[in-house]
Amino acid sequence: MSTGHRRGGREGDGGGEVQARALTPAEVRGALEEGGLAGLSLPTLIALGVLTPKGGASPSAHRKLKQISHFLQLLAPALAEAFERHEDPIIVDMGAGKAAISLALYDVWVRPRGRGRVIAVESREDLAAKVRAVSAAEHPRLEVVCAEIAHAALPERWHLTLALHACDLATDHALTRALDAKSDHVALVPCCQAEVARLLQPVKQSATPLAALWSDPWHRREFGSHLTNVTRALALRALGYAVTVTELTGWEHSLKNELILGRRVGRFHRGAREELRALLGQAGVRPWLLGALEERGWGEEPASPAPAAPAAPAAPADPADPAAPAAPADPAAPADPAAPADPADAPPPSAP
Repeated sequence: MSTGHRRGGREGDGGGEVQARALTPAEVRGALEEGGLAGLSLPTLIALGVLTPKGGASPSAHRKLKQISHFLQLLAPALAEAFERHEDPIIVDMGAGKAAISLALYDVWVRPRGRGRVIAVESREDLAAKVRAVSAAEHPRLEVVCAEIAHAALPERWHLTLALHACDLATDHALTRALDAKSDHVALVPCCQAEVARLLQPVKQSATPLAALWSDPWHRREFGSHLTNVTRALALRALGYAVTVTELTGWEHSLKNELILGRRVGRFHRGAREELRALLGQAGVRPWLLGALEERGWGEEPASPAPAAPAAPAAPADPADPAAPAAPADPAAPADPAAPADPADAPPPSAP
């Protein structure tokens, strides 16, 4: 989904924004090389809006190339680790839209290595059909799945999950699918977020003094958006991810520019789980994500089994009786080796 917000207007209309001119072909090549995007194919450049279908350069080409380059740089550690640890890493782009990121990522990371897969999930049939048409000839390792994120047929396991500007609960659906798949890395750029703002509306100051933070509709929308993203970050921490929250682009490009990065380390964080529950309890809301996590029992430690009652002492066995139980094993004897664990199920190694 497009989330660009123009501020001001064109040059001369008082808005303070200077209209961009179209880049020359040489300038486009220079911008590609500068941003580490020299491998982008012609179909990808057209899909990104950098080039027009007739071969001309878009006036916004330089800005778009900077955004794509910056995002791929932020993803580079996760991508490098995925290609190092897995022979055929799978990257799932949830709510892919026109699949600009999927195509760019494919050209820069998958094509040069000749391995790896990209799966673009998009619910709108017209967009999914366009991506298939664009990718059919030059992107054989890119698959398009036309389905809602929550119901898309996907592999049991994948390694990097992207969700850029997936609206409202679609980001939470992408997050829960990533957790189900034990995705090594998660990158979320949330878009419009209305669920928590709706839940906050009936919460009055008589229930909590915090309600003053969202009594005004504008504040309710902004606070609800912030609380939603804090919930997502705490949920990832509680369920074994190291989390970084940062800025994706400058405010001049988009107002929806918060980037939540998660790296699976496999250590559940009880404190983050309790902090999340306490925070939402103070706000008086219960968003869909919290219910989804609790339904799956994520982060809950299994109850310890009740101690068994002591058994009555058995009569000594006759060693001549063939039905007598075998003698206990010699405790000094070596135990049978355990079956090796599935290496794909282990979290990524900790960074040095």
